[in-house]
Amino acid sequence: MRLTFFLTAGTLLVSLLTASPAVVAQKVKSVSFSYLPEQAEDRYNQRVTRKMLPLNGGGFIILAHKSATQYAVERYDADLKQLWTAPLAVGEGESVEAFGRGTEQAFVVVHQKDNANQNLSAVLIELRTGQKATARKLLDAAARDRRPGVSISPDGTKLVAYRYLTRDSQIKAISAAVYDQKLTKLKDRTYDFHDLGAIFSPTIYIGNDGAQYVTLISDQMKKLTVRRYRNDNPDTKVMSVAVGGSFGGKAVTVFDAKFGLQPDNTLYAAAICTERETGQYYSLKVVKFDFTGEGDMKFAPEFRFTPEYLAEVNKAGQSSAKRLEDVYLADLLLTPEKQLVVIAEKKYEEGGDESPVHARELHVFGYNEFQSPTWHSIIAKDQVAPPAESFTGIGFRASVFGPEVQILTQEKINGKSDLYVRRVNAQTGVVTPAKGLGLSVASDQNLAYVKDFTGWLDAKTIIGVSRPSKKSAALQLNKIVIK
Repeated sequence: MRLTFFLTAGTLLVSLLTASPAVVAQKVKSVSFSYLPEQAEDRYNQRVTRKMLPLNGGGFIILAHKSATQYAVERYDADLKQLWTAPLAVGEGESVEAFGRGTEQAFVVVHQKDNANQNLSAVLIELRTGQKATARKLLDAAARDRRPGVSISPDGTKLVAYRYLTRDSQIKAISAAVYDQKLTKLKDRTYDFHDLGAIFSPTIYIGNDGAQYVTLISDQMKKLTVRRYRNDNPDTKVMSVAVGGSFGGKAVTVFDAKFGLQPDNTLYAAAICTERETGQYYSLKVVKFDFTGEGDMKFAPEFRFTPEYLAEVNKAGQSSAKRLEDVYLADLLLTPEKQLVVIAEKKYEEGGDESPVHARELHVFGYNEFQSPTWHSIIAKDQVAPPAESFTGIGFRASVFGPEVQILTQEKINGKSDLYVRRVNAQTGVVTPAKGLGLSVASDQNLAYVKDFTGWLDAKTIIGVSRPSKKSAALQLNKIVIK
Protein backbone atom coordinates (compact mmCIF):
# COMPACT_ATOMS: atom_id res chain seq x y z
CA MET A 1 0.00 0.00 0.00
CA ARG A 2 1.31 3.41 -0.95
CA LEU A 3 2.44 5.59 1.97
CA THR A 4 1.29 9.20 1.65
CA PHE A 5 2.29 12.20 3.71
CA PHE A 6 0.03 15.07 4.67
CA LEU A 7 2.93 17.25 5.76
CA THR A 8 6.66 17.57 5.32
CA ALA A 9 8.06 16.80 8.75
CA GLY A 10 11.49 18.31 8.25
CA THR A 11 10.17 21.66 7.00
CA LEU A 12 7.63 21.82 9.82
CA LEU A 13 10.17 21.27 12.53
CA VAL A 14 12.72 23.79 11.33
CA SER A 15 9.94 26.35 11.81
CA LEU A 16 9.33 25.00 15.30
CA LEU A 17 12.95 25.52 16.19
CA THR A 18 13.18 29.04 14.85
CA ALA A 19 9.77 30.40 15.79
CA SER A 20 9.26 32.10 19.13
CA PRO A 21 6.81 29.90 21.08
CA ALA A 22 3.79 31.89 22.14
CA VAL A 23 2.48 31.56 25.68
CA VAL A 24 -0.96 30.00 25.91
CA ALA A 25 -3.48 32.23 27.69
CA GLN A 26 -4.01 30.37 30.95
CA LYS A 27 -4.48 30.50 34.71
CA VAL A 28 -2.11 28.89 37.20
CA LYS A 29 -2.83 28.00 40.81
CA SER A 30 0.00 26.61 42.99
CA VAL A 31 0.37 25.16 46.48
CA SER A 32 3.48 23.96 48.31
CA PHE A 33 4.45 20.33 47.75
CA SER A 34 6.77 17.99 49.66
CA TYR A 35 8.72 15.39 47.69
CA LEU A 36 12.08 13.64 48.08
CA PRO A 37 13.65 12.51 44.79
CA GLU A 38 13.94 8.75 44.36
CA GLN A 39 17.01 6.83 43.27
CA ALA A 40 15.84 4.66 40.39
CA GLU A 41 17.38 1.21 40.01
CA ASP A 42 17.16 1.55 36.24
CA ARG A 43 17.14 4.97 34.59
CA TYR A 44 15.41 3.64 31.50
CA ASN A 45 12.76 1.52 33.23
CA GLN A 46 11.16 3.12 36.27
CA ARG A 47 8.71 0.95 38.20
CA VAL A 48 6.12 3.70 38.70
CA THR A 49 6.12 6.43 36.07
CA ARG A 50 2.68 7.93 36.79
CA LYS A 51 2.28 9.16 40.34
CA MET A 52 -0.72 11.43 39.70
CA LEU A 53 -4.01 9.68 38.89
CA PRO A 54 -7.19 11.64 38.02
CA LEU A 55 -10.42 10.58 39.72
CA ASN A 56 -13.74 10.20 37.95
CA GLY A 57 -15.56 12.27 40.56
CA GLY A 58 -13.13 15.17 40.23
CA GLY A 59 -9.73 15.90 41.67
CA PHE A 60 -6.84 13.43 41.79
CA ILE A 61 -4.57 11.34 44.00
CA ILE A 62 -0.79 11.48 44.25
CA LEU A 63 1.87 9.05 45.44
CA ALA A 64 4.75 11.07 46.89
CA HIS A 65 8.09 9.98 48.31
CA LYS A 66 8.35 11.90 51.59
CA SER A 67 11.46 10.49 53.24
CA ALA A 68 13.87 7.57 53.08
CA THR A 69 11.33 5.39 54.92
CA GLN A 70 7.96 6.84 53.94
CA TYR A 71 5.65 7.47 51.02
CA ALA A 72 2.21 9.05 51.21
CA VAL A 73 -0.92 8.78 49.10
CA GLU A 74 -2.68 12.16 49.03
CA ARG A 75 -6.04 13.19 47.63
CA TYR A 76 -6.69 16.69 46.29
CA ASP A 77 -9.85 18.24 44.95
CA ALA A 78 -9.94 20.13 41.65
CA ASP A 79 -8.88 23.34 43.43
CA LEU A 80 -5.73 21.77 44.94
CA LYS A 81 -7.23 21.47 48.42
CA GLN A 82 -5.77 18.42 50.16
CA LEU A 83 -8.64 16.24 51.39
CA TRP A 84 -6.60 13.55 53.13
CA THR A 85 -3.16 11.97 53.33
CA ALA A 86 -2.36 8.32 54.01
CA PRO A 87 1.28 7.66 55.09
CA LEU A 88 2.90 4.44 53.91
CA ALA A 89 6.06 3.13 55.57
CA VAL A 90 8.64 1.57 53.25
CA GLY A 91 11.51 -0.03 55.12
CA GLU A 92 14.85 -1.59 54.25
CA GLY A 93 14.61 -4.05 51.38
CA GLU A 94 11.26 -2.60 50.25
CA SER A 95 10.34 -0.54 47.19
CA VAL A 96 7.14 0.55 45.48
CA GLU A 97 6.22 -1.69 42.56
CA ALA A 98 2.90 -0.20 41.39
CA PHE A 99 0.35 2.53 42.07
CA GLY A 100 -3.24 2.43 40.86
CA ARG A 101 -6.84 3.09 41.65
CA GLY A 102 -10.19 1.51 41.00
CA THR A 103 -13.63 2.97 41.49
CA GLU A 104 -13.53 2.85 45.30
CA GLN A 105 -9.93 2.25 46.40
CA ALA A 106 -6.42 3.31 45.60
CA PHE A 107 -3.68 0.72 46.02
CA VAL A 108 0.07 0.67 46.39
CA VAL A 109 1.97 -2.54 45.64
CA VAL A 110 5.24 -2.98 47.54
CA HIS A 111 8.10 -5.33 46.69
CA GLN A 112 10.04 -6.76 49.64
CA LYS A 113 13.22 -8.80 49.49
CA ASP A 114 15.63 -10.28 52.04
CA ASN A 115 18.34 -12.93 51.84
CA ALA A 116 15.86 -15.82 51.57
CA ASN A 117 12.60 -14.56 50.04
CA GLN A 118 10.86 -11.84 48.10
CA ASN A 119 7.17 -11.00 47.89
CA LEU A 120 4.61 -8.53 46.62
CA SER A 121 2.01 -7.06 48.96
CA ALA A 122 -0.70 -4.45 48.40
CA VAL A 123 -2.14 -1.75 50.63
CA LEU A 124 -5.70 -0.57 49.91
CA ILE A 125 -6.70 3.04 50.63
CA GLU A 126 -10.36 4.06 50.59
CA LEU A 127 -10.74 6.91 48.10
CA ARG A 128 -13.50 8.72 49.98
CA THR A 129 -11.87 8.86 53.42
CA GLY A 130 -8.21 7.92 52.99
CA GLN A 131 -8.62 5.03 55.43
CA LYS A 132 -5.81 2.53 54.97
CA ALA A 133 -6.25 -1.25 55.25
CA THR A 134 -3.68 -3.75 56.48
CA ALA A 135 -1.22 -4.82 53.79
CA ARG A 136 -2.16 -8.04 52.02
CA LYS A 137 0.37 -10.38 50.46
CA LEU A 138 -0.20 -11.12 46.78
CA LEU A 139 2.52 -13.72 46.12
CA ASP A 140 5.87 -15.11 47.30
CA ALA A 141 9.05 -15.99 45.42
CA ALA A 142 12.53 -17.16 46.33
CA ALA A 143 15.21 -14.47 46.66
CA ARG A 144 17.19 -16.06 43.83
CA ASP A 145 14.24 -15.86 41.41
CA ARG A 146 13.63 -13.03 38.98
CA ARG A 147 11.81 -10.06 40.44
CA PRO A 148 8.04 -10.70 40.34
CA GLY A 149 5.70 -8.23 38.69
CA VAL A 150 2.17 -6.85 38.72
CA SER A 151 -0.15 -5.49 36.06
CA ILE A 152 -3.29 -3.35 36.43
CA SER A 153 -6.34 -3.23 34.15
CA PRO A 154 -7.12 0.01 32.26
CA ASP A 155 -9.96 0.88 34.67
CA GLY A 156 -8.03 -0.19 37.78
CA THR A 157 -10.58 -2.78 38.89
CA LYS A 158 -8.42 -5.89 38.27
CA LEU A 159 -4.78 -6.73 38.86
CA VAL A 160 -2.56 -9.72 38.32
CA ALA A 161 0.61 -10.51 40.29
CA TYR A 162 3.05 -12.98 38.78
CA ARG A 163 6.41 -14.68 39.20
CA TYR A 164 8.73 -16.35 36.70
CA LEU A 165 9.58 -20.06 36.63
CA THR A 166 12.93 -20.62 34.95
CA ARG A 167 15.30 -23.41 33.90
CA ASP A 168 18.90 -22.65 32.94
CA SER A 169 18.06 -18.92 32.99
CA GLN A 170 15.28 -19.42 30.43
CA ILE A 171 11.67 -18.58 31.35
CA LYS A 172 9.59 -21.74 31.02
CA ALA A 173 6.38 -20.63 32.74
CA ILE A 174 4.78 -17.84 34.75
CA SER A 175 2.72 -18.42 37.88
CA ALA A 176 0.07 -15.77 38.49
CA ALA A 177 -2.79 -14.76 40.78
CA VAL A 178 -5.67 -12.58 39.57
CA TYR A 179 -7.43 -10.18 41.97
CA ASP A 180 -10.28 -7.69 41.89
CA GLN A 181 -9.92 -4.13 43.19
CA LYS A 182 -10.70 -5.25 46.76
CA LEU A 183 -7.90 -7.85 46.51
CA THR A 184 -10.30 -10.78 46.42
CA LYS A 185 -8.55 -13.55 44.51
CA LEU A 186 -10.39 -14.50 41.34
CA LYS A 187 -8.05 -17.09 39.83
CA ASP A 188 -4.68 -18.83 40.10
CA ARG A 189 -3.05 -19.37 36.72
CA THR A 190 0.06 -20.89 35.21
CA TYR A 191 1.15 -19.77 31.75
CA ASP A 192 3.28 -22.54 30.25
CA PHE A 193 5.88 -21.79 27.56
CA HIS A 194 7.74 -25.12 27.36
CA ASP A 195 6.60 -25.51 23.75
CA LEU A 196 8.19 -22.23 22.63
CA GLY A 197 11.84 -22.74 23.47
CA ALA A 198 13.66 -19.47 24.20
CA ILE A 199 11.33 -16.51 24.70
CA PHE A 200 12.01 -12.88 25.44
CA SER A 201 10.31 -10.01 27.25
CA PRO A 202 7.17 -11.81 28.46
CA THR A 203 4.73 -9.26 29.89
CA ILE A 204 1.24 -9.73 31.28
CA TYR A 205 -1.63 -7.33 30.69
CA ILE A 206 -5.06 -7.67 32.29
CA GLY A 207 -8.37 -6.48 30.86
CA ASN A 208 -11.23 -4.81 32.66
CA ASP A 209 -13.06 -8.17 32.58
CA GLY A 210 -10.13 -9.97 34.25
CA ALA A 211 -8.84 -11.76 31.13
CA GLN A 212 -5.05 -11.92 30.94
CA TYR A 213 -2.93 -11.29 27.86
CA VAL A 214 0.63 -12.60 27.84
CA THR A 215 2.80 -10.85 25.24
CA LEU A 216 6.23 -12.14 24.25
CA ILE A 217 8.90 -12.18 21.57
CA SER A 218 10.00 -15.59 20.30
CA ASP A 219 11.55 -17.40 17.33
CA GLN A 220 14.99 -15.82 17.81
CA MET A 221 13.56 -12.29 18.23
CA LYS A 222 11.49 -12.47 15.06
CA LYS A 223 7.93 -13.13 16.20
CA LEU A 224 5.37 -11.24 18.32
CA THR A 225 2.92 -13.47 20.16
CA VAL A 226 -0.10 -12.76 22.35
CA ARG A 227 -1.86 -15.42 24.43
CA ARG A 228 -5.23 -14.74 26.04
CA TYR A 229 -6.36 -16.54 29.20
CA ARG A 230 -9.93 -16.15 30.47
CA ASN A 231 -11.09 -16.86 34.01
CA ASP A 232 -14.31 -18.58 32.88
CA ASN A 233 -12.86 -20.74 30.09
CA PRO A 234 -9.88 -23.13 30.06
CA ASP A 235 -9.14 -22.52 26.37
CA THR A 236 -6.19 -20.32 25.42
CA LYS A 237 -6.47 -18.03 22.41
CA VAL A 238 -3.11 -17.53 20.64
CA MET A 239 -2.22 -14.97 17.98
CA SER A 240 1.27 -14.73 16.52
CA VAL A 241 2.93 -12.86 13.68
CA ALA A 242 6.47 -12.77 12.29
CA VAL A 243 7.85 -9.22 12.09
CA GLY A 244 11.48 -10.24 11.56
CA GLY A 245 13.10 -12.59 9.08
CA SER A 246 15.34 -12.46 6.04
CA PHE A 247 14.71 -9.53 3.71
CA GLY A 248 16.93 -8.93 0.69
CA GLY A 249 19.58 -11.15 2.24
CA LYS A 250 19.53 -9.21 5.52
CA ALA A 251 18.60 -10.87 8.80
CA VAL A 252 16.12 -8.56 10.58
CA THR A 253 15.12 -8.98 14.24
CA VAL A 254 13.09 -7.11 16.87
CA PHE A 255 15.11 -4.42 18.65
CA ASP A 256 12.30 -2.88 20.72
CA ALA A 257 8.60 -3.66 21.12
CA LYS A 258 5.70 -2.06 22.94
CA PHE A 259 2.15 -3.28 23.54
CA GLY A 260 -0.96 -1.38 24.57
CA LEU A 261 -4.19 -3.02 25.79
CA GLN A 262 -7.38 -1.05 25.18
CA PRO A 263 -10.52 -1.14 27.37
CA ASP A 264 -12.38 -3.11 24.66
CA ASN A 265 -9.71 -5.88 24.77
CA THR A 266 -8.04 -4.99 21.50
CA LEU A 267 -4.28 -4.96 21.86
CA TYR A 268 -1.91 -2.96 19.67
CA ALA A 269 1.77 -3.77 19.26
CA ALA A 270 4.59 -1.79 17.67
CA ALA A 271 8.07 -3.13 16.96
CA ILE A 272 11.25 -1.43 15.82
CA CYS A 273 13.30 -3.92 13.82
CA THR A 274 17.01 -3.69 13.10
CA GLU A 275 19.50 -5.50 10.91
CA ARG A 276 21.14 -8.19 13.03
CA GLU A 277 24.66 -7.81 11.64
CA THR A 278 24.95 -4.02 11.57
CA GLY A 279 22.37 -2.83 14.11
CA GLN A 280 20.99 -0.43 11.50
CA TYR A 281 17.36 0.55 12.07
CA TYR A 282 15.30 -1.26 9.43
CA SER A 283 11.57 -0.61 9.94
CA LEU A 284 8.63 0.05 12.24
CA LYS A 285 5.91 -2.58 12.24
CA VAL A 286 2.46 -2.33 13.83
CA VAL A 287 0.01 -5.14 14.61
CA LYS A 288 -3.54 -5.08 15.94
CA PHE A 289 -4.59 -8.12 17.97
CA ASP A 290 -8.39 -8.02 18.23
CA PHE A 291 -9.75 -10.44 20.82
CA THR A 292 -13.36 -9.31 20.50
CA GLY A 293 -15.70 -11.85 18.90
CA GLU A 294 -13.88 -14.68 17.15
CA GLY A 295 -10.61 -12.84 17.27
CA ASP A 296 -8.67 -11.31 14.40
CA MET A 297 -5.21 -9.94 13.69
CA LYS A 298 -4.27 -7.14 11.30
CA PHE A 299 -0.71 -6.38 10.25
CA ALA A 300 -0.04 -2.82 9.05
CA PRO A 301 2.34 -2.15 6.13
CA GLU A 302 5.82 -1.55 7.48
CA PHE A 303 7.42 1.87 7.67
CA ARG A 304 11.03 1.70 6.42
CA PHE A 305 13.80 3.75 8.03
CA THR A 306 15.37 4.87 4.77
CA PRO A 307 18.28 7.29 4.17
CA GLU A 308 15.61 9.86 3.26
CA TYR A 309 14.05 9.43 6.70
CA LEU A 310 17.43 9.92 8.39
CA ALA A 311 17.84 13.11 6.36
CA GLU A 312 14.48 14.34 7.72
CA VAL A 313 15.61 13.59 11.28
CA ASN A 314 18.89 15.44 10.79
CA LYS A 315 17.13 18.42 9.25
CA ALA A 316 14.61 18.62 12.08
CA GLY A 317 17.26 18.42 14.80
CA GLN A 318 19.92 20.35 12.90
CA SER A 319 22.30 17.41 13.33
CA SER A 320 24.50 15.26 11.10
CA ALA A 321 24.00 11.72 12.44
CA LYS A 322 25.17 8.91 10.16
CA ARG A 323 22.50 6.48 11.41
CA LEU A 324 19.55 6.25 13.78
CA GLU A 325 20.57 5.33 17.32
CA ASP A 326 19.06 5.23 20.82
CA VAL A 327 15.47 5.54 19.55
CA TYR A 328 12.98 3.59 21.69
CA LEU A 329 9.21 3.11 21.53
CA ALA A 330 7.53 5.27 24.17
CA ASP A 331 3.75 5.43 23.69
CA LEU A 332 0.82 3.96 21.73
CA LEU A 333 -2.23 6.27 21.63
CA LEU A 334 -5.65 5.46 20.16
CA THR A 335 -8.30 8.07 19.34
CA PRO A 336 -12.06 7.44 19.62
CA GLU A 337 -12.11 7.13 15.81
CA LYS A 338 -9.46 4.36 16.02
CA GLN A 339 -6.57 6.34 14.60
CA LEU A 340 -3.37 5.04 16.15
CA VAL A 341 -0.44 7.31 17.01
CA VAL A 342 2.91 5.65 17.78
CA ILE A 343 5.57 7.76 19.49
CA ALA A 344 9.25 6.82 19.78
CA GLU A 345 11.87 8.93 21.54
CA LYS A 346 15.63 9.22 21.38
CA LYS A 347 17.10 8.96 24.89
CA TYR A 348 20.59 8.16 26.08
CA GLU A 349 23.25 8.87 28.68
CA GLU A 350 26.65 10.26 27.82
CA GLY A 351 28.43 7.33 29.47
CA GLY A 352 28.95 6.17 33.05
CA ASP A 353 26.77 6.39 36.14
CA GLU A 354 27.56 10.04 36.80
CA SER A 355 26.95 11.29 33.26
CA PRO A 356 24.05 13.52 32.20
CA VAL A 357 21.06 11.92 30.51
CA HIS A 358 19.45 13.23 27.35
CA ALA A 359 16.03 13.03 25.70
CA ARG A 360 15.97 14.22 22.10
CA GLU A 361 13.56 14.17 19.18
CA LEU A 362 10.18 12.43 19.09
CA HIS A 363 9.42 10.20 16.10
CA VAL A 364 5.64 10.23 15.61
CA PHE A 365 3.74 7.91 13.26
CA GLY A 366 0.03 8.00 12.39
CA TYR A 367 -2.17 5.10 11.25
CA ASN A 368 -5.79 5.35 10.13
CA GLU A 369 -8.66 3.17 11.33
CA PHE A 370 -7.78 0.58 8.65
CA GLN A 371 -4.22 0.18 10.00
CA SER A 372 -2.65 1.99 7.07
CA PRO A 373 0.30 4.33 7.81
CA THR A 374 -0.81 7.80 6.69
CA TRP A 375 1.72 10.31 8.04
CA HIS A 376 4.81 10.76 10.15
CA SER A 377 6.53 13.68 11.83
CA ILE A 378 9.68 14.43 13.80
CA ILE A 379 9.29 16.76 16.78
CA ALA A 380 12.65 18.26 17.63
CA LYS A 381 13.63 18.86 21.26
CA ASP A 382 16.82 18.79 23.31
CA GLN A 383 16.44 17.97 27.00
CA VAL A 384 19.24 17.18 29.45
CA ALA A 385 19.20 16.33 33.14
CA PRO A 386 21.81 15.49 35.79
CA PRO A 387 22.19 11.76 36.54
CA ALA A 388 20.47 12.00 39.94
CA GLU A 389 17.33 13.32 38.24
CA SER A 390 17.49 10.66 35.54
CA PHE A 391 14.52 10.63 33.15
CA THR A 392 12.00 11.78 35.78
CA GLY A 393 12.33 15.40 34.66
CA ILE A 394 12.80 15.02 30.91
CA GLY A 395 10.95 13.16 28.19
CA PHE A 396 7.29 13.87 27.52
CA ARG A 397 3.69 13.22 28.51
CA ALA A 398 0.94 12.63 25.94
CA SER A 399 -2.83 12.23 26.07
CA VAL A 400 -5.70 11.90 23.58
CA PHE A 401 -8.65 14.28 23.46
CA GLY A 402 -10.99 13.57 20.55
CA PRO A 403 -8.98 13.56 17.30
CA GLU A 404 -6.11 15.43 18.95
CA VAL A 405 -3.01 14.27 20.82
CA GLN A 406 -1.51 16.73 23.29
CA ILE A 407 2.23 16.35 23.94
CA LEU A 408 3.70 18.10 26.97
CA THR A 409 7.41 18.68 27.60
CA GLN A 410 9.58 20.72 29.95
CA GLU A 411 12.13 22.57 27.83
CA LYS A 412 14.16 25.72 27.57
CA ILE A 413 13.25 27.37 24.26
CA ASN A 414 14.63 30.77 23.28
CA GLY A 415 15.89 31.23 26.84
CA LYS A 416 12.52 30.46 28.47
CA SER A 417 12.32 27.42 30.78
CA ASP A 418 8.67 26.35 30.85
CA LEU A 419 6.20 23.57 30.20
CA TYR A 420 5.36 23.46 26.50
CA VAL A 421 2.40 21.86 24.77
CA ARG A 422 2.17 20.71 21.15
CA ARG A 423 -1.01 19.44 19.53
CA VAL A 424 -0.98 16.70 16.90
CA ASN A 425 -3.96 16.08 14.64
CA ALA A 426 -4.19 12.29 14.59
CA GLN A 427 -5.93 12.29 11.21
CA THR A 428 -3.63 14.60 9.26
CA GLY A 429 -0.42 14.66 11.31
CA VAL A 430 -0.34 18.45 11.50
CA VAL A 431 1.67 19.54 14.57
CA THR A 432 1.14 22.95 16.16
CA PRO A 433 4.23 24.91 17.24
CA ALA A 434 5.31 24.51 20.86
CA LYS A 435 3.42 26.88 23.15
CA GLY A 436 4.60 27.75 26.63
CA LEU A 437 2.18 27.51 29.53
CA GLY A 438 3.77 30.42 31.38
CA LEU A 439 4.67 28.31 34.39
CA SER A 440 8.23 29.60 34.92
CA VAL A 441 10.33 26.54 35.70
CA ALA A 442 13.79 26.92 37.26
CA SER A 443 16.73 26.33 34.93
CA ASP A 444 19.69 25.05 36.94
CA GLN A 445 21.28 21.78 38.03
CA ASN A 446 18.85 21.16 40.90
CA LEU A 447 15.51 19.38 40.73
CA ALA A 448 13.15 21.71 38.83
CA TYR A 449 10.40 19.53 37.37
CA VAL A 450 9.06 16.02 38.08
CA LYS A 451 7.37 14.49 35.03
CA ASP A 452 5.90 11.62 37.09
CA PHE A 453 3.28 13.99 38.54
CA THR A 454 2.26 15.54 35.22
CA GLY A 455 -1.15 14.70 33.79
CA TRP A 456 -4.49 16.00 32.57
CA LEU A 457 -7.75 16.32 34.48
CA ASP A 458 -9.42 17.24 31.19
CA ALA A 459 -8.41 18.68 27.82
CA LYS A 460 -7.73 22.12 29.30
CA THR A 461 -6.60 21.32 32.86
CA ILE A 462 -3.05 20.12 33.56
CA ILE A 463 -1.50 19.11 36.90
CA GLY A 464 2.27 19.32 37.39
CA VAL A 465 5.01 19.65 40.01
CA SER A 466 7.83 22.16 39.50
CA ARG A 467 10.21 24.62 41.16
CA PRO A 468 9.57 28.17 39.92
CA SER A 469 13.02 29.77 40.09
CA LYS A 470 16.65 29.43 41.12
CA LYS A 471 15.90 31.45 44.27
CA SER A 472 13.27 28.97 45.40
CA ALA A 473 14.25 25.63 46.93
CA ALA A 474 10.66 24.40 47.33
CA LEU A 475 8.56 22.46 44.84
CA GLN A 476 5.03 23.50 43.98
CA LEU A 477 1.96 21.52 42.93
CA ASN A 478 0.41 23.41 40.03
CA LYS A 479 -2.99 23.43 38.36
CA ILE A 480 -2.81 24.99 34.90
CA VAL A 481 -6.07 25.87 33.14
CA ILE A 482 -5.70 26.68 29.46
CA LYS A 483 -8.24 29.21 28.28
